[in-house]
Amino acid sequence: MGTGELDREAHVPAGPSAETSARTDAHASASTAEGTGGRAAGASPRTLAEALRSRGDEGLAALLRARPDLLSPVPNDLTQLATRAGTRASVVRALERLDRFTLQTAQAVAVAVEPASYGTVLALLGGDDGDPAVEAALPRALGVLREQALIWGDDDRLRLVRTARELLAPSPQHPSATGLGPTVAETTSGMSPGRLQEILGAVGLTSTHDPVSAVAALTSLFTDRERMTALLDTAPPDALAVLDRLVWGPPYGEVTADPAPPVRWLRDHGLLLPTSLRTVVLPREAALHLRGGRAHRETEPVPPEVRVAAEYRPQVVDSTAAGQAHTALATVEELLKGWQTGGPAVLRAGGLSVRDLKRTAAALNVSEEIAAFWIELAYAAGLLASDGEADERFAPTPAYDEWLDLPAPARWTALVTAWLTATRTAGLVGGQDTKGRTLAALGPDLDRGAAPEVRHRVLTLLADLPWGAAPVQDSLLARLRWERPVRTPSPAAPGAPDTPDLRSRIAAWTLTEAELLGLTGRGALCTAARTLLAAPPAPPAPPTPSPADGRGRTEAGPGSAEPAGPSGSPSQSLAASTAAASATGGVVPHSPAELAARAALAAAVIAPMLPEPLDHVLLQADLTAVAPGPLERPLAEALGVLADVESKGGATVYRFTPGSVRRALDAGQAATDVHAFLARHSRTPVPQPLSYLIDDVARKHGHLRIGAASAYVRCDDDALLDEILADRRSHGLRMRRLAPTVLAAQADPATLLDGLRAMGYAPAAESAEGDVLITRADAHRTPHRTPPVPVPDGPPLPDDTLLGAAVKAIRAGDKAATAVRKPAPHTAEGALPRTTPAETLATVQAAALTGSAIWIGYVNADGAASQRVIAPIRVEGGFVTAYDHTADEVRTYPLHRITGVAELAEPA
Repeated sequence: MGTGELDREAHVPAGPSAETSARTDAHASASTAEGTGGRAAGASPRTLAEALRSRGDEGLAALLRARPDLLSPVPNDLTQLATRAGTRASVVRALERLDRFTLQTAQAVAVAVEPASYGTVLALLGGDDGDPAVEAALPRALGVLREQALIWGDDDRLRLVRTARELLAPSPQHPSATGLGPTVAETTSGMSPGRLQEILGAVGLTSTHDPVSAVAALTSLFTDRERMTALLDTAPPDALAVLDRLVWGPPYGEVTADPAPPVRWLRDHGLLLPTSLRTVVLPREAALHLRGGRAHRETEPVPPEVRVAAEYRPQVVDSTAAGQAHTALATVEELLKGWQTGGPAVLRAGGLSVRDLKRTAAALNVSEEIAAFWIELAYAAGLLASDGEADERFAPTPAYDEWLDLPAPARWTALVTAWLTATRTAGLVGGQDTKGRTLAALGPDLDRGAAPEVRHRVLTLLADLPWGAAPVQDSLLARLRWERPVRTPSPAAPGAPDTPDLRSRIAAWTLTEAELLGLTGRGALCTAARTLLAAPPAPPAPPTPSPADGRGRTEAGPGSAEPAGPSGSPSQSLAASTAAASATGGVVPHSPAELAARAALAAAVIAPMLPEPLDHVLLQADLTAVAPGPLERPLAEALGVLADVESKGGATVYRFTPGSVRRALDAGQAATDVHAFLARHSRTPVPQPLSYLIDDVARKHGHLRIGAASAYVRCDDDALLDEILADRRSHGLRMRRLAPTVLAAQADPATLLDGLRAMGYAPAAESAEGDVLITRADAHRTPHRTPPVPVPDGPPLPDDTLLGAAVKAIRAGDKAATAVRKPAPHTAEGALPRTTPAETLATVQAAALTGSAIWIGYVNADGAASQRVIAPIRVEGGFVTAYDHTADEVRTYPLHRITGVAELAEPA
């Protein structure tokens, strides 16, 4: 095998990292002096715990806010906080929430020699020529890393938390996104001294019998720009081509026992060093020289701009969004109305079958993807659930009836807030889970914890655009990928297809769903949505319509992507919005109470834009009624019984048929009631054909009576019964005459009713007492159900009260843990103090009299041992009441659980 094999990376599976390294980073000496962390004032911190100890309360609160997993449970002191901040799971979670440039900064620190200086990191990110954008953005990135305790130390001694270095530093087990390989020292650690001397001789360096000095000399050569350039000038052109294939990664390549001359020259001169019998690697120092000092091929210090595709007048956006909001309400109501008399069955594995989803999509006249969205939205809002019966089916909940009684704006905000906070993701319906099973609507495994945060962030980015501006979707997705990049183990190959990650797919679905809900109109955020997000509340003056488009629409030009908020309403800058997105820790930054308050304001904004319900229809001579807008609920329900919906849209068309009129009569209405209803609610005269239709159906309705014999038919007109018996279509009902006015049938009453109606008759069912049965479709409801609880992808964001209490407790515990104590007799260093009961009682009583603090060892009822610093207040009845500096509160301890006491060297 020759040089052609060098463009293939040797794949080595990643191994587990040592979890105990975090404790090494976090360890602090027990003799650390309070206030200085055990170091002289102004000295660089020696550990992460010392760095945290030098922070103020605001700094600790910022760390806990950015990494809320560190609060569960609240650490006892700063040493424990530092230990927890260095654990693998916590570090991985923190790294996944960094923006692209901050992550690139951490990767640059990982490839630098530890400890790294600020200048070294700047050079790795900006290269030999420098980059003003990198220089401007680097302080913010390092500030974020410091705030989140991923980096500690002064600017001249920057150190990554050890677990983060293990995750980000290049190694065969963990390829780096930088594409760099190991250093010369790491690669030559197992190389024979003789081979090292051969490399030194080949590159013109003085030989030495000391491997350490040999490695240092070779490293010095590779990091010296002039000497390295001179060495590469002597390389064959084919050898330089090999380096070009490796320089940006992956840095590994395969060779044979007898490689081609270019590869042999590179190997002989140390520019390719062996990592195994068949694998070589380009050393990190040589790769950085070839890259011009840059750790990344493309450094992205500035987030990509969200470009504007088109701009519309705010009034156009709001009216379009209001129309969509009205359609959303009508669609959800139509969906649940269709399921209230017999919804689809629940699959054995849970969820809705594909056939039922298709049937629902056809009934709503939408695609299956959109139908799945409406179904999942109703479920998330608590309007839909399974009934829990033996023959389990989906049906509306009692909350649906309460929702129907709300005004239209309140119904809209109920849907919107449910969508904003729901973790169920309708876009996944029809896809497959990790086991290859199809994901069903209303089924399990549709929760994605990142969904609420992505939705909120997408809408926030839309709010940052000028009023009435619709974004270019690709630019918005690129911005989201910059804010939360997908961490890949190695750089993607040039030209490789881009597979959308989950966050990008959720963002694309969010844009579609926001338009369906009426949060956006023509792709631009509406005023009600801005109110819901607490964005600037007042739109600017409408722009002058373009001469080419009288609707106020203007195509975006090259400079139209710059956010320009209305006068007096500052728009978030790119850096500020990025910082706000990172500060949330992946959680929607609205508490339920705040979201409810914002929803009430949004309802007030959208209320004037929603159409008012009408109390009339327009009857036409072709047996149709036109509703020129939304109807009042009683009118719509009554008309839905009396007529069939023929078409929907801006105006709904109802058609009267014999079957629909008979349906109204079956529901207990008389012909006179129907005539009066139409005359009362029609703005046009009732057409004569419609009056004839009603009277004709009413004249026949109930002439035949059907009851249970198994079933019977009775009629005062025996000639009509003769006609039925003579009709060949009645043979399947197996009827026979019992009396001149009574026929008996072997079919059940429901089948007999349907059969005679299919023959053109209008029979009516009767009870055992002979009374006509009024048949209404009973609205089936589930028992009371609570909406599905969102499944977050991490711990909740702590509020200010919790943060304040946690910081106070950690400070108190750290003060007690770092208090300087007198050596206790018979006590090993770091162990609980041991004294006799008499000595314990005497020391505690003395401390209570003098008001001094002491150090105690304590074992609680669960057998857990701890060390505490207390100031005894009183001692009586076998208990000591004291102020516990560790817990920062007054507590009472049984004396028999105190293992021993010791005095402090100084007052605590």
